[in-house]
Amino acid sequence: MSEALQYQKQKELFGHPVGLYILFFTEMWERFSYYGMRAILVLYLVAEATSDNPGLGWTNAEALSLYGTYTMLVYVASIPGGWIADKFMGQKQSVLVGGILLVAGHGVLSIEEMWAFYSGLGLIIAGVGMLKPNISTMVGGLYKTGDIRRDKGFTIFYIGINIGAFLSSLIVGYVGEVYGWHYGFGLAAIGMALGLLQYLVGQKHLKYVGNNTNKSIDPEEKAAMKRPLSKVEKDRMVVLFISFILVIVFWGAFEQAGGLMNIYASEKTDRMLMGWEVPASWFQSLNAMFIIILGTTVAAYWAKRKLKGKVSTSLFKMCLGLIIMGMGFFFMTAAAAQFNSDGASAMYWLVLAYLFHTVGELCLSPVALSYITKLAPLKYASLMMGVYFAMTGFGNKVAGLLGESASNLGEYTVFTGIAVFCVAFGLLVLLIRKKLEKLTHGAEDNERELHDNEPFELADPDINKPH
Repeated sequence: MSEALQYQKQKELFGHPVGLYILFFTEMWERFSYYGMRAILVLYLVAEATSDNPGLGWTNAEALSLYGTYTMLVYVASIPGGWIADKFMGQKQSVLVGGILLVAGHGVLSIEEMWAFYSGLGLIIAGVGMLKPNISTMVGGLYKTGDIRRDKGFTIFYIGINIGAFLSSLIVGYVGEVYGWHYGFGLAAIGMALGLLQYLVGQKHLKYVGNNTNKSIDPEEKAAMKRPLSKVEKDRMVVLFISFILVIVFWGAFEQAGGLMNIYASEKTDRMLMGWEVPASWFQSLNAMFIIILGTTVAAYWAKRKLKGKVSTSLFKMCLGLIIMGMGFFFMTAAAAQFNSDGASAMYWLVLAYLFHTVGELCLSPVALSYITKLAPLKYASLMMGVYFAMTGFGNKVAGLLGESASNLGEYTVFTGIAVFCVAFGLLVLLIRKKLEKLTHGAEDNERELHDNEPFELADPDINKPH
C-alpha cells in the first residue's frame, strides 16, 4: 500500500490517528507498573527486615547501587529489543512480547522470596527492552513525513506515560508502604495486564504501523532496508549520537527522583501536613502530576513559536530542558542547607524541584523521542530508539553513582554539583547548536513547508478537532 493511501485510511480522533490513543493507554499501564514498582523499590530495599512492613534491610548505598544498575539495564535492554524488532518481529509483535514478559515479571516480584525478587527484575528488564523502544517508534509511524502534529502526538503519548506514573506513585506507593511491599508489586502486575488487554483489543487501529519491514510489500521500504546509508543519513546519525550525550547528562541528574531524592524525602524531610505524615513515595507523583497539567501547554507554546518562525528546533528545546532541570537542583541545595541548620527540610523544596524538573523534562524527553523518528534511517528506526533508551539507562546508572556519593560528600555538595554541571553543559551545547543543526540537512524544515502548503490541516495546534 502506498504511503499516501495508508495515512488516508487511518481513522482520527481529536485531530490525531486513533492508533495514538491505543498506544497511549498501553504505555500508560506499562508506566503504571514500572513507576509503581520504582516508587517502592528503594524504600523496600532499605526497610528494616524486622519492621512491621519488613524489607531487605540494605544500606542506602547498597540500595542505590542496585537501583542504578537495575534502571540502567531496563533501558539498555532496549538495544536488543529494537534490533529484534528491526530484524525479525516488527515493532507491533515486539510490544506484545514485551507486555507478556512484564506481566510475568511484576507477578513474580510479588512473591516473597529472594529468587522471585531477582527473577522478577530480570523479566521486567527483558519486557521493557522489548516494549519501550518499539511502542515509541510506532507513535512516530502514525504520522507521515513532515507532519507538524508529530511533536504534539508524542506529547499526548507522553501524558499517557505520566498519568500511569502519577496514579502508580499514589496507589502502588500507598499500598506498598502501608499494607506491604509485595502487595504493591502485585498491583503493578495487574496494571500491566490491563495495558496488554487493551493493546490486543485495539489492533485494528494499528494495522498499518509497526509491521516487520523486512517482509514489507512496499518497494520503497524494501529498497530503504537494503541500500547503504547515504551521506545525509550518516550526518544525521552523527547529530543523534551527540544529542544522546545530552540525554545521559539529563537523566543522570533527573533520576535522582527514584533514588537519592526518594531517600531524602523519607529520612530528612518534614512530611507532616495537618497532623498527617505524607508517604515518601508520593513525592514522585509530583513529576507526573505537573506533566499532566503542563504537557499540552508546553507543546502548544513550542508549536506556536515554530509557526511564528522563532527558534524552536529540537536541539534548542533539549538544551533549554537540561538547563531548566539543572536549575531545579538549586532548590534541593536549599533543602540540604535547611536540614543542616534545622535538622529537617520543608516539603516545598521538593515540590519546587520537581516543578522545574518537569518543565525541563517536557522540553527534552518527548522532543527527543520525536527527533529520533525524524533523523533515524528506516532500517535502523527501532535500533536507534533502543540506543536512546540505552543512553537513558546509562544516565540512570550515573544517577545511582551520584546518589551513592552522597554518603561521603553529603547531599548539599551533590545537589549543588549536579545543578552547576547541568546548566553549564546545556549552555555549552547551545553555543555549537547551529553547527550541529546543519548536519541534519533540514530534517525539521519539512514541517514548516508542510504548514505553508496545508494551512487548514495544520491550523492552530490547540484546536483538537478532526480534520
